[in-house]
Amino acid sequence: MSLKLPGSSDLATRGRTGLDVLDYEIVAEMATSLGTAGRKVEAIMARLRAYEGDAADRGALLKTAAEAVYAYFVQRELCGLKRHDDVIREYGIPREVLVRLGAK
Repeated sequence: MSLKLPGSSDLATRGRTGLDVLDYEIVAEMATSLGTAGRKVEAIMARLRAYEGDAADRGALLKTAAEAVYAYFVQRELCGLKRHDDVIREYGIPREVLVRLGAK
Protein backbone atom coordinates (compact mmCIF):
# COMPACT_ATOMS: atom_id res chain seq x y z
CA MET A 1 0.00 0.00 0.00
CA SER A 2 1.34 3.40 -0.94
CA LEU A 3 0.71 6.44 1.18
CA LYS A 4 0.08 9.68 -0.66
CA LEU A 5 0.36 12.80 1.40
CA PRO A 6 -2.21 15.54 0.84
CA GLY A 7 -1.04 18.05 -1.71
CA SER A 8 1.95 15.96 -2.78
CA SER A 9 1.68 16.15 -6.54
CA ASP A 10 5.41 16.82 -6.75
CA LEU A 11 7.15 14.55 -9.30
CA ALA A 12 9.92 13.75 -6.84
CA THR A 13 7.45 12.18 -4.42
CA ARG A 14 4.86 10.71 -6.81
CA GLY A 15 4.33 6.98 -6.33
CA ARG A 16 6.53 6.68 -3.27
CA THR A 17 5.69 5.43 0.17
CA GLY A 18 5.36 7.72 3.16
CA LEU A 19 8.82 6.75 4.39
CA ASP A 20 10.37 7.50 0.99
CA VAL A 21 8.72 10.91 1.01
CA LEU A 22 9.97 11.53 4.54
CA ASP A 23 13.51 10.48 3.58
CA TYR A 24 13.38 12.84 0.60
CA GLU A 25 12.26 15.71 2.81
CA ILE A 26 14.95 14.99 5.41
CA VAL A 27 17.69 14.97 2.76
CA ALA A 28 16.34 18.23 1.33
CA GLU A 29 16.41 19.84 4.79
CA MET A 30 19.96 18.58 5.40
CA ALA A 31 21.09 20.08 2.09
CA THR A 32 19.42 23.39 2.91
CA SER A 33 21.01 23.49 6.37
CA LEU A 34 24.43 22.65 4.94
CA GLY A 35 24.09 25.40 2.34
CA THR A 36 23.05 27.95 4.95
CA ALA A 37 25.98 27.03 7.21
CA GLY A 38 28.36 27.23 4.25
CA ARG A 39 27.14 30.70 3.31
CA LYS A 40 27.68 31.85 6.91
CA VAL A 41 31.27 30.57 6.80
CA GLU A 42 31.83 32.26 3.45
CA ALA A 43 30.52 35.59 4.77
CA ILE A 44 32.53 35.52 8.00
CA MET A 45 35.71 34.57 6.12
CA ALA A 46 35.19 37.57 3.84
CA ARG A 47 34.74 39.83 6.88
CA LEU A 48 37.85 38.37 8.50
CA ARG A 49 39.98 38.91 5.38
CA ALA A 50 38.75 42.50 5.04
CA TYR A 51 39.16 43.37 8.74
CA GLU A 52 41.64 46.15 9.48
CA GLY A 53 40.70 47.10 13.05
CA ASP A 54 42.43 46.54 16.38
CA ALA A 55 43.45 43.18 17.84
CA ALA A 56 40.73 43.09 20.53
CA ASP A 57 37.94 43.36 17.98
CA ARG A 58 39.71 40.86 15.73
CA GLY A 59 39.63 38.37 18.61
CA ALA A 60 35.85 38.68 18.78
CA LEU A 61 35.64 38.24 15.01
CA LEU A 62 37.85 35.14 15.23
CA LYS A 63 35.55 33.71 17.90
CA THR A 64 32.51 34.30 15.69
CA ALA A 65 34.35 32.72 12.75
CA ALA A 66 35.29 29.67 14.82
CA GLU A 67 31.67 29.23 15.91
CA ALA A 68 30.45 29.42 12.29
CA VAL A 69 33.11 26.97 11.09
CA TYR A 70 32.37 24.58 13.95
CA ALA A 71 28.64 24.63 13.13
CA TYR A 72 29.45 24.01 9.46
CA PHE A 73 31.73 21.08 10.28
CA VAL A 74 29.06 19.55 12.53
CA GLN A 75 26.46 19.93 9.78
CA ARG A 76 28.82 18.32 7.25
CA GLU A 77 29.43 15.39 9.59
CA LEU A 78 25.68 14.93 10.08
CA CYS A 79 25.46 14.65 6.28
CA GLY A 80 28.15 11.95 6.33
CA LEU A 81 31.00 14.21 5.15
CA LYS A 82 33.83 13.49 7.57
CA ARG A 83 36.84 15.11 5.85
CA HIS A 84 37.09 18.88 5.93
CA ASP A 85 40.42 19.48 4.16
CA ASP A 86 38.84 20.55 0.88
CA VAL A 87 36.43 23.04 2.43
CA ILE A 88 39.19 24.48 4.60
CA ARG A 89 41.10 25.26 1.40
CA GLU A 90 38.00 26.32 -0.56
CA TYR A 91 36.80 28.81 2.06
CA GLY A 92 40.34 29.85 2.99
CA ILE A 93 39.79 29.12 6.68
CA PRO A 94 42.95 30.35 8.44
CA ARG A 95 44.80 28.36 11.08
CA GLU A 96 43.98 31.01 13.69
CA VAL A 97 40.30 30.06 13.29
CA LEU A 98 40.92 26.32 13.22
CA VAL A 99 42.85 26.34 16.49
CA ARG A 100 39.83 27.92 18.18
CA LEU A 101 37.39 25.16 17.22
CA GLY A 102 35.82 23.72 20.33
CA ALA A 103 37.36 26.39 22.57
CA LYS A 104 35.01 28.27 24.88
